Amino acid sequence: MKRFETSVGEEPSTLPLGSCDPSEGPPGAAGSRLALGRYRLDRPLGAGGFGVVWLGWDERLEREVAVKAIPNEGQAGQRVEREARAAARLNHPGIVGIYELASDAHDVYLVSELVRGRTLAELERAGAISDRDVARIGVALCDALEHAHARGVIHRDVKPQNVMVVADPAAGAGFAKLTDFGVAHIRAGETLTRTGDVVGTLAYMPPEQADGERVTPACDVYSLGLTLYEAWTGTNPVRANGPAATARRLGRPLPSLAAARRDLSLELCDGIDAALDSDPARRPTLGRLRAALRAAESELADEGGLAEPATRRRVGLPKTEQRGLLRRRRVAVPAGVAGSEDPYPAPAAPLRLLQRIGAGALGGALVLAALNALGPEPPFSSPAAAGLAALAISLMPRIGWLLGVAGVCLWLASPEAGRQGTALVVAAAAAPVPFLLPRAGLLWSLPVLAPLLGTIALAPAFLGVAALAGTSWRRTGLAAAGLLWIAVAEALTGEALLFGSPTGTLPRGAWEGSVTGAASSALEPLLTTPALVLLAVWAAFAATLPLAIHGRWITLDLIGAGLWTAGFITAHFAVGDMLAGDVPLEQARGAVAGAVGAALVAFSVSRVSAPAQGWRAPRVTTA
Repeated sequence: MKRFETSVGEEPSTLPLGSCDPSEGPPGAAGSRLALGRYRLDRPLGAGGFGVVWLGWDERLEREVAVKAIPNEGQAGQRVEREARAAARLNHPGIVGIYELASDAHDVYLVSELVRGRTLAELERAGAISDRDVARIGVALCDALEHAHARGVIHRDVKPQNVMVVADPAAGAGFAKLTDFGVAHIRAGETLTRTGDVVGTLAYMPPEQADGERVTPACDVYSLGLTLYEAWTGTNPVRANGPAATARRLGRPLPSLAAARRDLSLELCDGIDAALDSDPARRPTLGRLRAALRAAESELADEGGLAEPATRRRVGLPKTEQRGLLRRRRVAVPAGVAGSEDPYPAPAAPLRLLQRIGAGALGGALVLAALNALGPEPPFSSPAAAGLAALAISLMPRIGWLLGVAGVCLWLASPEAGRQGTALVVAAAAAPVPFLLPRAGLLWSLPVLAPLLGTIALAPAFLGVAALAGTSWRRTGLAAAGLLWIAVAEALTGEALLFGSPTGTLPRGAWEGSVTGAASSALEPLLTTPALVLLAVWAAFAATLPLAIHGRWITLDLIGAGLWTAGFITAHFAVGDMLAGDVPLEQARGAVAGAVGAALVAFSVSRVSAPAQGWRAPRVTTA
């Protein structure tokens, strides 16, 4: 029987150790109580389950301090001693510092540095943090937790109430600080809880911690990921109406961050989703999570956040002249400070540059091919137009891609070109792509690989490419877009790239100059016959390919690849039987070779990624 020592909600008035309302001035000289002969306790800052936190004045060193006073009885005193021992191991700007642990006949006192600021929970309730603020807070907490883990301390209670956002980071205190190590696990230290006891806050607790299993640094990664998820969405998907209901949600798959915040980058969403994996072995390290946060920080919005003086005044934070520091926290950290090393210096920059260049090149090639193959020779330079499109897509993937497609369609539909029907078909192929792949502008040109593979009878191998996308939604979207482009390419070229164009499709010469002709002779057959039934098949198999090949055990991967390939081939044969009489070919071109090729691509990527932490697909910028 497990004994839970946990909370689901926290009182808004409760302040963590070391926190102070920044709008208040320093304590007066004549406090109401003197503790330990030197600490003048001026007024209470907050109360929790184990005692009261006071704003204090150290009369010996003449400095402000925070003093937690806990009745010297039962496990309360033991827990404050544990907090002191854990925090005493640590010396980091992202962790509230401990000055002294002492007691008298009545109380145990834990004296710490006084941090003027607000808790993350308070700022969330006030709507006073921007998306960029959340990323900065996450980076600071990753640094703090890395420092703690390196010294054998696992926090076990990371949550918004235990995160202090400082009033003036320019004063050298850092942007955010982690506090309250009262339930921290100290490696090789004695255990204060009995076997099977569970400590922490249930709504932020990883499943393995709730089950009483061995505590590892991955526990703090989960809690931090959930804290950031809540800050970005305003909702904790684990918290329910009561402890029992909350406990039932532990270990269940959580909704993707991308589903709640479709405006955030896919890379960032994938990083947070990975941190919330129920399997601790599959969660990223703090270094990798920090890298994802740093990479996304410059792209996140700052409106309504702490960089704005009006916001800071509204929540009682004093004005700072270091506005630039708040906007771009790229300050140097003193050498020798643990956690100052950056083992991933701008890790995404080279990859992101290559992705942008690749997307631009592919989009430019599409524009060049369309201008040269689908209409008369234009009066302008096709290579120059393709180059401009490539540059625009590289710099502004979504806007550039839309402008490139619009430019091609406008030229084809112009009286000079006289290809209004062709323009309609091209637009029909391009229009669904932004909806199938929202926010993933660098992927919008990738479906062209599907018809290109079809020219060598390997169209189904495109699913191996689609399966590299980071989420199931991206994989299904890529697969559906690829199949759609195959169908349109078959109508435009008259070639059978998979099953061939459905019955009723006329050669392009019969409708290329007529919008109504294109609608009735090229698009209508696709919609009135079951030719697109393969969309669902491709989407389903693209989504499940990474599930069949995990990248963790080669034997299971080979079995999974074999089963997936057999299922994909069988599905193509079944669809061929269904489409008999509606398409030229009874069997899909490349059904066997393409399925094997897709599995080989996925298996190869899984082997390359396996040494790290399982198959994690390359992240793609979604601008």
